[in-house]
Amino acid sequence: MTNHRIRLFITGRVQGVFFRQSLKAKAIQNDVHGWVRNLSDGRVEALLEGSMENVSTLIEWSHGGPANAIVEDVEIHNEEFTGEFPKFDGLY
Repeated sequence: MTNHRIRLFITGRVQGVFFRQSLKAKAIQNDVHGWVRNLSDGRVEALLEGSMENVSTLIEWSHGGPANAIVEDVEIHNEEFTGEFPKFDGLY
């Protein structure tokens, strides 16, 4: 099984709606490693590593997010897999 590394930038009403916490829970549930953080411009950034199937589940979820989020755009960047995360490290 090939592993992938994806960086997401999620735009919209995504801060203050438990987006990061919900994404972390979804990542742990789907065996995806990495981290998620709020950016000063109002976006959320996530770095995800895992199988393409599991990472794709997170990408798909990110287009809707948790109940109170309003996602306007999800920017997806493919990066080289490093395997540097032993788990989903956290919220920043």
